[in-house]
Amino acid sequence: MVKVYALLILYKGINNASILKGAYDLRSFSYFQRSSVQEFMTFVSKTMVERTHPASRQSVKEGEYMLQVYVRADNLAGVLISDHEYPNRVAHTLITKTLDEFTAAVPSSTWATGKESTIDFPSLALHLEKYQNPKEADALTKIQNDLDETKIILHDTIKAVLERGEKLDDLVAKSDSLSMHSKAFYKTAAKTNSCCNF
Repeated sequence: MVKVYALLILYKGINNASILKGAYDLRSFSYFQRSSVQEFMTFVSKTMVERTHPASRQSVKEGEYMLQVYVRADNLAGVLISDHEYPNRVAHTLITKTLDEFTAAVPSSTWATGKESTIDFPSLALHLEKYQNPKEADALTKIQNDLDETKIILHDTIKAVLERGEKLDDLVAKSDSLSMHSKAFYKTAAKTNSCCNF
C-alpha cells in the first residue's frame, strides 16, 4: 500500500540543518514505537539535507523507506518519507508545492533562527493527508489513470466488435454456401421438372 509517513521543512545552515516544521503519519506503527520512529525520521532528514547541495534533489532508499529530498538555492529544504511504492514525481511535486506555500506564509528572515514550536504552518499536515493517495492528489497521475481505464474500455469494445465481425463473416460464408446449394437445388429441380413436362 502506498504510504507517506512524514513531510518536513528544514533550513540548511552552514554546519547543520534545523527542522522548521514537520508533519507525521505514524498510525501504522505501534504506539510504543512511534516516538523512536519519529526520532529516526528526524535524524535521517537532517542528515540528508546536510549532505544535499543547494538547488538539487535526491531520492534515497533507507531500509524500507524512500526519502525524497529537495534543497532550494535559498537553503530551504523539504523532505518526504514514504514507502517504495510512492511515485517519485508526485513526491517531488508535493515538496516543491509545500516549499512555495511555506515561502509565501513564513518570512525568510525567520528561517535561520526559526523553531518548530514557533512557526505556524498548518497546511503541512493537510498536504500530508491529501497526498496519501497520489492518484487523487496529483492531476497528472489522475489523468493517466483515467486514460488507462479508457484504454481498457476501448480494447474491450474493439474486441467485442471483432468478435461480432467474425460472427458476421461466418454468417456471410454460410449464406454464400447456402446460395450455392440453393442454385444447385434450383437447377436440379428444374431438370427434374423438365422431365415431367409433356
